[in-house]
Formats: sequence, C-alpha cells, structure tokens
Amino acid sequence: RSDPCQTNLLRDGVRRYLQLPADQTVLILHAKVAQKSYGNEKRFFCPPPCVYLSGPGWKLKQEQMKGRDLGDAGFRVCGYMGLDSMGSSLMETQKLSFEEQPDAKGFGCAKALYISDAEKRKHFRLVLKLFFSNGQEIGTFHSKPIKVISKPSQKKQSLKNTDLCISSGSKVSLFNRLRSQTISTRYLSVEGGAFIASARQWAAFTLHLADEHCTRSEFPLREGYIRYGSVVQLVCTASGITLPPLIIRKVMKQYAMLDVDEPISQLHKCAFQFQGSDRMYLCLSTEKVIQFQASPCPKEANQELLNDGSCWTIIGTETVEYTFSESLTCIREPVSPVPLITALQLTGGGDVAMLEVQGEYFHAHLKVWFGDVEAETMYRSPKSLMCVVPDVSAFSSDWRWLRYPITVPLLLIRDDGLIYSSSFTFTYTPEQSFIPGQQVLSDVPQDSDKLLDSIHQEFTRTNFHLFMQS
Repeated sequence: RSDPCQTNLLRDGVRRYLQLPADQTVLILHAKVAQKSYGNEKRFFCPPPCVYLSGPGWKLKQEQMKGRDLGDAGFRVCGYMGLDSMGSSLMETQKLSFEEQPDAKGFGCAKALYISDAEKRKHFRLVLKLFFSNGQEIGTFHSKPIKVISKPSQKKQSLKNTDLCISSGSKVSLFNRLRSQTISTRYLSVEGGAFIASARQWAAFTLHLADEHCTRSEFPLREGYIRYGSVVQLVCTASGITLPPLIIRKVMKQYAMLDVDEPISQLHKCAFQFQGSDRMYLCLSTEKVIQFQASPCPKEANQELLNDGSCWTIIGTETVEYTFSESLTCIREPVSPVPLITALQLTGGGDVAMLEVQGEYFHAHLKVWFGDVEAETMYRSPKSLMCVVPDVSAFSSDWRWLRYPITVPLLLIRDDGLIYSSSFTFTYTPEQSFIPGQQVLSDVPQDSDKLLDSIHQEFTRTNFHLFMQS
C-alpha cells in the first residue's frame, strides 16, 4: 500500500476530482482494414484516421501553462501519426494540426497515410504522438489492430471466414466517390442534428439488423452477420440520431441487385433503399443527403438503375478512447502508457473478495481505486491487475444500517497522482434478507449488539456487481 499520509492527501484530491472531473480525452477513429498500395501508387487510408480531443482538463492544463508564462502559443496541441513500424523519425509520419470545433472539441485528421507493398505484415497499428507546441510531450497512443488487404474481395463471402464480414451491432463508415476520384470523396456524417455528406469529417454508425415486419418505433434488434437484402438501421454513435429502416442492396456497375442475399464484405459497394418506399434510395447531392428514386431496369426485373450519389462504399471502423486527468498534479512526464480496462473478474467474497482488472497497457506504478478508496493492488502483467475489494464500510459511516446498493466508480491512479478514469463501476448489493420493507429493528430490540453483528455478517457476504456504463 501507499504511505498513509500520502494516501489521505491523495484521497482528498480524488474526492475533489469525483465531484468535478477534469478529464482529458483522446479519441482515435479509424477503419478496420487498409488497402495496400502498389508501386508508386499511394492508396491513402479511407476514411482517414481522425483524432478528437475533448474534456475540461485541456482548458485546465492551458490555465496551468499560462501560469508558467507560456501563453497560448505554448499550450497549442500538435501531433504526429504513423504506422507502428515506422520508427521514431517524425519525417516518416504525418503532422496533425488540431482545430477547435463548435462543440469545443479539438479535431485533427491524417489524410495522407498509406501502407506500401514493402510491408509484409497482415496487421498493424497506428501510433499517435501528442505534444504541446513548447515541445513538452503529452504521450503516445495506439489504435486498435488494422487488417491489411490487397483489394476488396469480389468473391461471395463465406461465414466460415468472418474476418471481412460485417456483424450486426458493429460500427461502419460510408463514403461516396464520384467517378473513382479521390478528391470527390464524401463521407456520411451528422452535423447540427442532420445527416450530411462531408468532405472533411466522417461519422461512425452502428449498423443493426432489424426485424422486417416491425415498425420504426418498435425496431427490435437482431444478432448475426449483415447480408444483402436485410433490413438495417444506421445509428450515429456520437449523436444517437438514426435513419429510417433501410434495405441494404449490393451494387454492380451502378445497378442495385434486388435478389442477392450473400454476406456483406469490407469495402463493398452498396445502396440503401428506404423500406416500404417506391425505389427510393439514400443519396448525396453535394453536401446534402437526399432521397433518390431509382429507375427499373427494362431487361432485368431484379435490378434497379442508380445514380452516382446513391452508391456507397461500406467499411468497418474502430474507436479507441484514452482518458486521463492531471488535475491532482503538475507533471511534466508523458501520460502514456494510458491503461485501458476491458473487463473485470471477481473471485471470492466477503472479506477476501479479489477483483482482476483486465485490459491493456498496465504497469507496476498503478493502483486501483474504488471511488475515493485505494485498494491493495498487485501487478500481474501488462494485461492484468489484481486487487483486494475494500470493505463496504469504507464508503459509509452508517454502513451497518444500509439497505440499498452502493455504486462506486473504478479508477486507476499512477504513483505521481495522474488519474485514469474508466467506464466501469463496482456495486455492493445487500443480501435479499436485508432489502427495505423488513422490520428488523422491531424484531430484536432487547439485544442491539447481536443485531449489529448480524447485519455486519450479512454485509461481509455482500453480493458484488460489476458494471460498464455505456
């Protein structure tokens, strides 16, 4: 455990943080697959990897740097992004310039990244290095693995090989490229509560399979892989805004194929027909998203003629989010590696309950905190930490009388006071026999000590619940 005096000081700081979190978040969006370049041709990643900086902690950091007479110029964030095989040379990476958006988020985009045919790997990661403009390093952040493909598969996909298939509930990006010209690329996005076609930014959409016989208001979701001819719903992951139910169609030479039901593959051309409409399709017109009415094909009853704006390319996407807070410290050391919690595993119970924290980028200088209570923590590997679950009495002075669950956030805190928040919480739940509605006090008024001991024993057999908040 940490020194008790230091822990008490840190605990006061953690309490202030929990009341008013001053987080700094780095969000990386990127495609799941990347098409390899050949010879002198450069096939830039599409959609381009994007980085968003958000959270009140960036403003707090700015105030701290102003206090050291660095001014606004010293606070500006700049970054470099490249492939994880490129080494440390900044000449091999692309510089990112962050611009502030109306929602106060910083936005940067790496439009000129590509992977050459000299690369023999089947997977790689993107590496993002962030700095302040005075040269102070913020940290290094990695994307999720990206699969390298030579070109979009034209074969009928088999569900035995699911690498390139798109499953219900996964995230996708849609883009349109007129006459195969890179400069004309437009991405389906959301701005001001409306769907738009943007040349600058792209949105990730959760693609859900839906029941064909239900109305839009019901829209029960289904599991499985997306096939052509399926009814789907596109939900913007950032705003939650949705399009009406759509039937996804395969596109061949600008024709929508109405009788194809094979699985959808990465970088396939597809079209989205509004369910129940008379050949109306999702279409872009410059930067607007409109409906286009397809023409029936006189020679082929199972085909409909589309225009260029109705033909979309679909690709799976990933997001990885790193969150940290320097509100308790004025460190100059990089914040990386920023740990990511992916799962929790509880073993034992009562006074000997142990929690395994699973994830990535763990190290020996981390402690697990349950709210403002430090847990005894043991480092096992870069993917695993073990800790002792604190007694419920640490969270309430009147714990003996509690009849309701207590939920606390899970934090990881570095030795120097750097806080890494997570989307996970831990809940202490009383046994069913002590749920409100039972008149325990009136049952044994003659022996209150025995009653207190009994309640204590029940709470040491507490049911624990692990939650990840969406």
